[in-house]
Amino acid sequence: MRHIIVIGAGQAGSSCVVKLRNGGFDGNITLIGAEPHPPYQRPPLSKAYLMGDMALERLYLRPHSFYGEHGIDLRLGATVDAIDTAGRQIAVNGGMLAYDDLVLATGSVPHRLPAAIGGALDGVFVVRGLADVDAMAPRFAKGARVLIVGGGYIGLEAASVAAKLGLEVTLVEMAPRILQRVAAPETSDFFRALHRSHGVDLREGVGLERLTGDGAVSGAVLTDGTMLEVDFVIVGVGVAPATKLAEAAGITLDNGVAVDSFGRTSAPNVWAAGDCASFPYRGGRIRLESVPNAIDQAEVVAENLMGAGKAYEAKPWFWSDQYDVKLQIAGLNTGYDRVVTRGAAPGPVSFWYYRGAELMAVDAANDPRGYMIGKRLIEGGRSPAPEVIADPDTDMKALLSA
Repeated sequence: MRHIIVIGAGQAGSSCVVKLRNGGFDGNITLIGAEPHPPYQRPPLSKAYLMGDMALERLYLRPHSFYGEHGIDLRLGATVDAIDTAGRQIAVNGGMLAYDDLVLATGSVPHRLPAAIGGALDGVFVVRGLADVDAMAPRFAKGARVLIVGGGYIGLEAASVAAKLGLEVTLVEMAPRILQRVAAPETSDFFRALHRSHGVDLREGVGLERLTGDGAVSGAVLTDGTMLEVDFVIVGVGVAPATKLAEAAGITLDNGVAVDSFGRTSAPNVWAAGDCASFPYRGGRIRLESVPNAIDQAEVVAENLMGAGKAYEAKPWFWSDQYDVKLQIAGLNTGYDRVVTRGAAPGPVSFWYYRGAELMAVDAANDPRGYMIGKRLIEGGRSPAPEVIADPDTDMKALLSA
């Protein structure tokens, strides 16, 4: 009987095995995860779960019992040491396991601070898995002093939770502005004002020189010479695709595990999906770190494992929750040369990215209508004139039928 092994029990891995079973695949399925928990949602970790508003069981994508009931061999707390692509087998927990097809859904790993600047001190955390958040949660006591390193979405989300719980929050971003890598100055301005209005000491153009402490972190020296007293530190300086297994197996890498439009890697019968995989997109190659991409790409791989021959067409969208603001993002803004603002805080506001006359992306803050219209326009290849978007009297819904 055909055996499909999926390495990585996150959103992509779970989506793949469920799609296989729901799609009628009746062979053997093994889902291998390094963590002791069944597949769970990661976005709420730094928000509702950390706030104490979501129980552990509600994080689970499906009840633990689901996998056994559907003939899926879920192996948790398991370590895959190597892939033998020629022999079609993997080394896992000291034994060998044969496969007919293998799916890599290994996700990404957070960048950590080097030990040389205090990264190994007790009280220094990253936000990636349940264990990370469970370890830092007791530190979120009112009045505690937290330093957040990194002004991307992970750092800003952690800052919003800490501020809401009454901590003294300092956030440092080495770049000239927060969100510089992923958003326009207009979006940065919006979130800078939001965080400062909630008491966050937000410092841009200032990095971390080193952390100090005897065993446990107690202070920080910033690149401008400022010295801070801190109780703990959260590091949010990005992630890297988890490609160690693939690289050791000789599988081609290109900003992650390189796959074709069907999800196939350079190795026969080996596929990849989710955060770890880069794929063809509009004449180039991209890698997306998002829940929607993990689900959609993994489901296409599952369909192709069942012979569909279906190319994956990404429709990028993302979201971020900070305080009472829900940011929804549609499209990719790479290469934009103009931003049009529609609306103004404290009401719904959105920032529309153009390259020439082409609408590329939209950042919508508490503007679900603007987001949905922007998403449909982008996916439909429609680009209203920037002046039309900027006009507050424009009937936005009418643009969809124009």
